[in-house]
Amino acid sequence: MTNIVDPHLPPDYVPSEKEEYMNPRMLAYFRQRLLDWRDELLNESEHTLDAMRAEGGIQEPDINDRATAEIDHGLELRTRDRYRKLINKIEQTLERIEQGEYGFCEETGDPIGVKRLLARPNATLSIEAQERHERDEKVKRDD
Repeated sequence: MTNIVDPHLPPDYVPSEKEEYMNPRMLAYFRQRLLDWRDELLNESEHTLDAMRAEGGIQEPDINDRATAEIDHGLELRTRDRYRKLINKIEQTLERIEQGEYGFCEETGDPIGVKRLLARPNATLSIEAQERHERDEKVKRDD
């Protein structure tokens, strides 16, 4: 397990392609981004649960209003389920940081790249491997 020393990231620090790939500062940056993202999702989920508890169920007397409320309720639950899955992926990504595997493609072992990780901090595949994976999925769907 890699021990990531927090090098006291300056608030304006953003990893760049010019620095050593996955150095302690860069790892600390991505770890903090993932933790912040996870906390944001957890807070949103908690607010939703609180709101649903406060509502005490759908009590609309009009059938159309009740149908609309049920659709909204269902959409909210599906969104929270997507958040749950994303939180799980974030947890797995944090584990990859701890294991010293973060930033490297799960298929090829090649660096994923700073730009890709800035756009998608929980990426586990390089762009090339992701494109190959998507082409393979498309072929399977077309069969």
